[in-house]
Formats: sequence, structure tokens, C-alpha cells
Amino acid sequence: MLDALGQPSRVLLLGGTSEIGTEILVALSAHRETEVILAGRDEQRLAAAGKALPYQVAVVAYDATALDTHEAVIEQVFAAGDVDLVISAAGILVPQETLERDPRQAGVLVDTNFTGHVTTLLAVAGRMRAQGHGTIVVLSSVAAIRPRKANLVYGAAKAGLDAFARGLADSLRGTGVRVLLVRPGFVTGRMTDGMTPAPLATTPAAVGAATAAALATNSGTVWVPPSLAVLAAAMRLVPRPLWRRMAR
Repeated sequence: MLDALGQPSRVLLLGGTSEIGTEILVALSAHRETEVILAGRDEQRLAAAGKALPYQVAVVAYDATALDTHEAVIEQVFAAGDVDLVISAAGILVPQETLERDPRQAGVLVDTNFTGHVTTLLAVAGRMRAQGHGTIVVLSSVAAIRPRKANLVYGAAKAGLDAFARGLADSLRGTGVRVLLVRPGFVTGRMTDGMTPAPLATTPAAVGAATAAALATNSGTVWVPPSLAVLAAAMRLVPRPLWRRMAR
């Protein structure tokens, strides 16, 4: 359960080495006794990420593409006690030209960025519904608003995730469980290293701070930066022939 100050006692980060995910954890400024479970594939990287956090950290094996394991992973985590906050941050970014040369990688990207979130979060939602409380943070992207030819697979996966998160939020209304949808723009970090930043680019730390601030309110969606919401509205209005001509 949340403590007297409204901070979570147990937190699960899916994609335990995610830069944005760990920045959200830091920005929470929760008590040092807070238990954080980092879920991911690379045990050494998870351990390193845990050492940088000011909490009591445990790790659990989790592969976003191993769909048939997700129910058991979530059962294992919740069997040890209620989970107040789940941050769904697993994700990869692969250049569109690479995906066109090797469509199998496109399948892995979709499983990591979309399908794995669905199978995992349905299991999470069921257990949070049973415990009567909890918050699920879903990391979407401005790319979900209108996928472009330059990143059509990534954009399509994020569009699916964004729609799923909105539907999940509606399905959980009145249960005591909340979904917070986070829509950042271009994030400068490991995933985008070497890429030219897009307009209104942000950082993992900024996304973390904005998410933590939104968790303290009743917000259902947070844009990072906030001005991105205006740009997204404009993106929806661009005629398709002109949209096709956009390089990025």
C-alpha cells in the first residue's frame, strides 16, 4: 500500500535497465525502504542499474518477447505482496531500413514495444484489480499519434500500445487502479545515440520528472514537453500527400 505520504511501497519496473524507467524511479523521491523490482534480461545490467538507485532493489528475469512467460513473472512478483506502481518501459528502436532488410527484426520490435506490454499488463491489471489499488505507467511516444514512413514499424507499435493503454484505463475505471499514459517526444539517450534530435527533443531525466509530477495528480496523460500536445494536434491535420513527403 501507499505510505502516509502517498508514496509507493513496492514498485515494478518492466524493462529494468530503461533510462526513462530508472529516471522515473529517481524522480519519485520515495523512501529508501521502498522495494523496487527491476525486471529484465541482462542480470549484470540490472544489478548495475540497481546500485544507482536509492532504494531496496531486487531483480527478476523478464523477456518482453517471451510472451508465454509473462503471467508467471507477474504471479511471482505479486505473490510477495501488493505492488503499488508498475512502470512498463520495455522498448527497442531499430532503423526502418534495417527492418525492411530483415522483417524478422520488425517482429521482435513489435513484440517488445507492443505485444509484450499487452500480455504483461493484462496480468498486472488482473492482480491490481484484485488488490483494489495501484498505478500502471505506460511509456508511449509522439510517434504513436501519426506514424511516418521513416519509422513506420516503430510508430505502428507505439500506436497500438497507446490505444491499448487508453482502453485499459477505461476498463479499470472504478476499480481503484489507474493508468498514466506518458507521451514523450524525441528522447536523447542510449536508444537514440547518433541520431539528430527532432524538434522539442527531451531527456530521460525530464521525462522522469514529468511522470513523477503527473503521478502526484489525477492526470491520465502527460506530454513531455507539454508543448508537444500542440504539435501532435497539428500533426493530425497535415494532409496525407504532404505527410508522405516528410523525411522525418
